[in-house]
Amino acid sequence: MSEGGEGFDPPRAPAPRREGGFTHFDAEGKAVMVDVSAKPATERLAIARGRVRMAPETLAAIRAGGLGKGDVLGVARIAGIMAAKRTADLIPLCHPLALTSVKLELLPEAPDAVAIEARVKTTGPTGVEMEALTAVTVAALTVYDMCKAIDRGMQITEVHLARKEGGKSGLWEAAR
Repeated sequence: MSEGGEGFDPPRAPAPRREGGFTHFDAEGKAVMVDVSAKPATERLAIARGRVRMAPETLAAIRAGGLGKGDVLGVARIAGIMAAKRTADLIPLCHPLALTSVKLELLPEAPDAVAIEARVKTTGPTGVEMEALTAVTVAALTVYDMCKAIDRGMQITEVHLARKEGGKSGLWEAAR
């Protein structure tokens, strides 16, 4: 999140794709789960971010707790954490991982958005980027679900990987 406590800055330009091609296809072009058995276990961190844009009145209702379904941001936080833990059930070739930490922040951004940030950690042979992205996406979908009765025009935007650490490729950060 930004230093001022309100939201974050989205990336300005996409980073180039790594060399070597797609990893989830074998020599014959068939989809495969990547074999990570020879990779060393290292500490891994991924940070993903996104926003839910909405009418100012919707954000005011979230802040005031004026929705019949309860604490929107609290429920969305739990949904995102649960989703990170279930990522391998949702993404076909994603490895099931023993996550060591999942933290979600949902911050109201005046006048018309909720900023979402997920930080996911593990120690293992593969990264947690998909878990962080899944956490943000499901948290955003939960905000939408809980508020759709008063605002069907909400938009889930700017979902992206902001940072990853660990493994052979080391540190990667989205361009700002």
